[in-house]
Amino acid sequence: MTIRVLLIDNHPLVLEGLEALLRTFEHIEVVGTAGTARAGLERAVQARPDVVLMDINMPQMSGIEAIELFRENLPQTKILMLSMHDSREYISTSVLHGASGYILKDVSTDEIVSAIEAVAAGGTYFSSGVSDVLLEKKGNAASSLLTTREHDVLLLIASGHSNRDIAQALAISEATAETHRKKVKKKLGITTTAGLVRFAIDNGLASAEPDIPTTG
Repeated sequence: MTIRVLLIDNHPLVLEGLEALLRTFEHIEVVGTAGTARAGLERAVQARPDVVLMDINMPQMSGIEAIELFRENLPQTKILMLSMHDSREYISTSVLHGASGYILKDVSTDEIVSAIEAVAAGGTYFSSGVSDVLLEKKGNAASSLLTTREHDVLLLIASGHSNRDIAQALAISEATAETHRKKVKKKLGITTTAGLVRFAIDNGLASAEPDIPTTG
């Protein structure tokens, strides 16, 4: 299935480079580019992209400020932030406003594509540098509410992993992974996966993410 993507960045060279790179992938269609958030929103209303790949620091309106406007006008469109900043504040605020993912500008083209695919499918995605920020050791309320296994599941969810990934990482079945996910949501009083990600960002996570085995 083709994924329709709109690119927003105030640097023309970045836009041109991203567009050229993404057009080499047959399953991705770049439906437009824009140099400001407002222009991007206008273009998006017309093009109805599946994913908006948007920078944070832009003139007139920041990418973070624009997220809510996109969510209001195009609730089915997923927002993926692309930034040079790995600040915890930027990451947390982006997710709280409704972004489905956050990747750094120095990641590979393949990782950008993986992020686009993940959020287009309804998941979340955070690049490795961003995951390091999410997993900083801090005291948090989750440790007193969740079992060790549930805490591990929360860590993996916060990094954008699916039930299949979680099952492989923890050597459990996908059904068990889903059961743990539901228990975590119930204990924390959170109904959505995005809400779990926001909780993890706001509270910090107390242990390192379990290793995810590489699949062929």
